[in-house]
Amino acid sequence: MILTCWIIPLSGFSQENVNLAMGNPSGATSDTIKKDNYLMVKPQYSLSYNNTKHTPNWVSWHVGSSDLGIISRQSNFQPDATLPANWYKVTPQDYSNSGFDKGQQCPTGDRNNSEENNSATFLMTNMIPQAPNNNRITWDRLESYCRKLVSQGNELYIICGPEGTGGTGSNGFSLELKHNVAVPLQLWKIIVVLPEGNDDIKRIDASTRVIAVLIPNSQECSEKEWGKYRVSVNQLQSLTGYDFLSNIPKDIQKIIEARIDDGLIN
Repeated sequence: MILTCWIIPLSGFSQENVNLAMGNPSGATSDTIKKDNYLMVKPQYSLSYNNTKHTPNWVSWHVGSSDLGIISRQSNFQPDATLPANWYKVTPQDYSNSGFDKGQQCPTGDRNNSEENNSATFLMTNMIPQAPNNNRITWDRLESYCRKLVSQGNELYIICGPEGTGGTGSNGFSLELKHNVAVPLQLWKIIVVLPEGNDDIKRIDASTRVIAVLIPNSQECSEKEWGKYRVSVNQLQSLTGYDFLSNIPKDIQKIIEARIDDGLIN
């Protein structure tokens, strides 16, 4: 099944680029020669796919009130048929009995305004092997907090992805799953928070709230609330080598990327 439903364009950006409005962190392109930094632009989110690790390098999306609805979770995990024909396409069975969850990067709860949009979050190119306690507790609470911010009249630009090699799931430590699906050491996420409006890039200033986290991919991570894992965007850039928020003016970037968020988390 190839998913082609389009979400309504937001905030002055065309649908083609709204999910990449903050920038393309790794300079990913749709050139198949760049198989470990392959750009996939979907209506629901955009991502850089790594065909060696068989996971995304990062996933980027926008979420506002129009993206949130009452559609139930589809749970129709499926290979991504839009990958190049000769590339291996990860299946849900590659995660079976691994001790790791199929961890959505763009979550189902951020795309429940239609069945088609919700189904897109279950493509395997949107997944990483995630420790159950990370996925179901720490990460889930952060995702819920993000939707709470939206319900309070905000719109969010979110970028997240895996980092490092080797995590600890319910069966213990592992470097990879079946078909060499890489297990990451940590997960990171960056959230730009804006009151709903237009011309979003122009509205970002030195006071704009930016939340960045770095969370171990382990069962033990849930012993602390997600707010304890907050870091600066600069720290994540040093760790990953990516250039985040590159579409924001440099003078503003310098300020908001150096700051560690200390806002309320509930």
